[in-house]
Amino acid sequence: MEQNVENKDVVEEPRAGMSFSSVEEVRAYYTSYAKQVGFGVTKRSSKIGDDGKIRYFTLACVRQGTSMSTTSNILKPRPMEHNGCKAKINVILSSEGEFCLTHVVLEHNHTLSPGKTRYIRCHKRLDESSKRRLEYNDMAGIQLSKNYNYCVAEAGGYENLTFGERDARNYIREVRLLRLGLGGAEALQNYFTRMQSQNDGFFYVMDVDKETRLRNVFWADARSRAYESFGDVITFDTTYLTNAYKMPFAPFVGVNHHGQSILFGCGLISAKDTDTFVWLFESWLKCMNGRAPQAIITDQDKAMQNAIAKVFPKSRHRFCLWHIMKKVPKKFGAYSQYDDIKSQLHRCVYDTLSRDEFDKCWQQLLDSFDLHDHSWLEWLYFERHLWVPAYIRNDFWA
Repeated sequence: MEQNVENKDVVEEPRAGMSFSSVEEVRAYYTSYAKQVGFGVTKRSSKIGDDGKIRYFTLACVRQGTSMSTTSNILKPRPMEHNGCKAKINVILSSEGEFCLTHVVLEHNHTLSPGKTRYIRCHKRLDESSKRRLEYNDMAGIQLSKNYNYCVAEAGGYENLTFGERDARNYIREVRLLRLGLGGAEALQNYFTRMQSQNDGFFYVMDVDKETRLRNVFWADARSRAYESFGDVITFDTTYLTNAYKMPFAPFVGVNHHGQSILFGCGLISAKDTDTFVWLFESWLKCMNGRAPQAIITDQDKAMQNAIAKVFPKSRHRFCLWHIMKKVPKKFGAYSQYDDIKSQLHRCVYDTLSRDEFDKCWQQLLDSFDLHDHSWLEWLYFERHLWVPAYIRNDFWA
């Protein structure tokens, strides 16, 4: 597309027939338009072809869907409620390789606030110069509140900043994780060295950034070699946090012949992005002599899913059903028919024996409770081959 979405000029209103060269260009354009008009953007749905390329996707207003706030404190309501806004654009990959807008809905059913878009997540951005300024001031011992106020003064006011104090606080926390402290990194290195001298089967890898700051670490002891006998299926979870540095703890776990959990190695990571997971999975695979598991079970993290497809292309992958069903109260707790919705959802998941039976039951769920526009259910159905028992029951999952 000829229009430059980075300039300060008025962004053209979307219309059917517009074409773009990439998914990123579409998103950049629609996000710029949304910021100009006064709403946030989220990806509602997408479909990937057999070649791994996106065939079509939908970008919508962040207030799409019908879920309501579940906060118990009326003085602190959720900053954004889903109220069924229909504003969206549908995009399809054409035969010429361009991404074309096929359907556009411009009308919103809520008030638009161009002056407050900086508070919406998709419009928040911490640029490199601000990152360096925050980091240098933090290293100089300047308190975070004063550090942030300095950025406000430099920008000429809060309205000119593309990030808030919470974003600055989160960034400083991540930077401190990377530093890890000379004492912490050195103590970890000394411990691993001592363990390796006592046990030839001890394995570890430490990942540092360009400034030699510790970023990620993986280790496994001799007992993890039991993977050779029980490594058909593994689970990988990053929901644990360490106390000292708040770094996600990432264990690789399997099941032995007694039905007991057995540890196949673990890591500490500074981020949950695709590159970090790729590094961790490759480190673990190297430790296991290049033998990938037949199957791997994880939560629904997209970055993790991308990394698994890259490092374990031949391994079967599924989502942890427990993680999914645990979210039901949060997703539907505010609905007056919550008990009925939960009961019907459980029937779809646990009582159907075939794919056709599940699909029919799922359609009844959507029809009975008018949940066709529920974004979470839409995503679950799109990924049903990765978690629904009726779709994965023919594979071995320990």
